[in-house]
Amino acid sequence: MSVNACFRQIATGQDELGCWPPPMPDERSIATLKDYLHRVPAIAGAIGSGFSDEGYWWVKFTIDLDHPLAWSVVQELGHVLNYLSLDDRLPTVFMPVSPPPYMNGGPRDYLSWVIESKDKDFTPEVCTQWLEGRLPRPVDDLAQWANV
Repeated sequence: MSVNACFRQIATGQDELGCWPPPMPDERSIATLKDYLHRVPAIAGAIGSGFSDEGYWWVKFTIDLDHPLAWSVVQELGHVLNYLSLDDRLPTVFMPVSPPPYMNGGPRDYLSWVIESKDKDFTPEVCTQWLEGRLPRPVDDLAQWANV
């Protein structure tokens, strides 16, 4: 179904295709991912989240740069979420985000990390399953990160 077809349906008041309102992802699904991320070493503080109008989701968090596993966590998340396979990548992006440093401050105060979905069928719960299957287990056991 094209976006234009939905707009025509909505504009004419004939929503036979079920275009409106667009289905929103389940908030419980993103809570599962946030609960998992809270257990990852070096991830600190609150985890923000949201959904786009198109049904894509995102989570935003900080990593304690002074934690001894901080860069291991960045590397592991980057590997799983960005480049698990060169031929068949997950529909996610893990990246740093920051307001202009010259206006605010350095990375310890203003650097955040975001995981964004690029496919609405790739739910936060599915993302959690991929992370659980590939990060050290149990993820909050620091001893399991020793060989990372």
